[in-house]
Amino acid sequence: MRSIWNGAISFGLVSIPIKLVNATESHSISFRQIHLADGGRIRYRKVCELDEQEVTAAEIGKAYEDADGTMIPITDEDLASLPLPTAKTIEIVAFVPATEIDPLQMDAAYYLSANGVPAAKPYTLLREALKRSQKVAVAKYALRGRERLGMLRVVDDVIAMHGLLWPDEIRATDGVAPESDVTVRDAELDLADALMATLGEVDMDTLHDDYREAVETLIASKASGEALQPATSGEPGGGKVIDLIAALENSVRAAKEARGEEPGEVEGTPVAKVTSLAGRKKSGGTGAKKKAASAATSTGRKAAAKKTTPGRTPAKKTTARSSTKSATKKTTANTAAKTAKSATGTKQAARKASPKKRASA
Repeated sequence: MRSIWNGAISFGLVSIPIKLVNATESHSISFRQIHLADGGRIRYRKVCELDEQEVTAAEIGKAYEDADGTMIPITDEDLASLPLPTAKTIEIVAFVPATEIDPLQMDAAYYLSANGVPAAKPYTLLREALKRSQKVAVAKYALRGRERLGMLRVVDDVIAMHGLLWPDEIRATDGVAPESDVTVRDAELDLADALMATLGEVDMDTLHDDYREAVETLIASKASGEALQPATSGEPGGGKVIDLIAALENSVRAAKEARGEEPGEVEGTPVAKVTSLAGRKKSGGTGAKKKAASAATSTGRKAAAKKTTPGRTPAKKTTARSSTKSATKKTTANTAAKTAKSATGTKQAARKASPKKRASA
């Protein structure tokens, strides 16, 4: 890999010659601007706004624009004369736990390579010291005309350096969080935990840029003259009433299905649906009209019944009471008749048995 900066790591009185190498690379696809009429490439030329003449790179210098628009020329000699101790040195200023570095400060990443055989021993010493201490080194260095902040850590057997933003370059979070007070229920937190557990972990090496692959396929099809099938767009996401519990439950089920597991029920709660605002208003209005019509019909029927048969209900009550009394009298009479008949039969049996007893005596 080609180095972009040569210098040394200052580790106390120990100096380690190193080469700075980019640790990352961009795979994004870049496009050129063209003239739609004839396909000619659009190019930008650097023109002086005073004489409107195109200028070369050798004729271009630096200047600072003041608040009133005045240009203050700054030459490379002016910058070189500034006291910059880290011009060719990565100066370690402290060793701290990695947790003390705010990820918001992370910037570009570099690999530090030992520059030459004599640098191998002190390079290895610093690497092993970082490993054993389980700390990172905070350092200052100069790159591209300005002093920067960096963090040194060990990646495999290499010392890597992350460029860090200065603390005053991190903007405050004022006005970013929701302004209204929001209460999250335990049930919602439980479902969020279930979703996190279902999604589980991921192998970062398996993640890739789907959009870049789609662009590459598009370019290949255009170059070969083949027609590319348009991608199917998902359902429109606007205008929906989202129930957070339902969304979490459905997310857990979808995650389980994606992992080949049985979705089942989440916490014993049936599947809820996300309803469109338009559909909700429409169905709500129809239901309200139906309820109103049903109530009006029922009221009309009751009123009509009261007008046509005013004394009907009392008559039913009288008839029911009379039927009950009549049934009671019949039951009492039948019981008395059965009792009398049974008594008569008993007397007759006794009379028949009496002569026999006398004869035997």
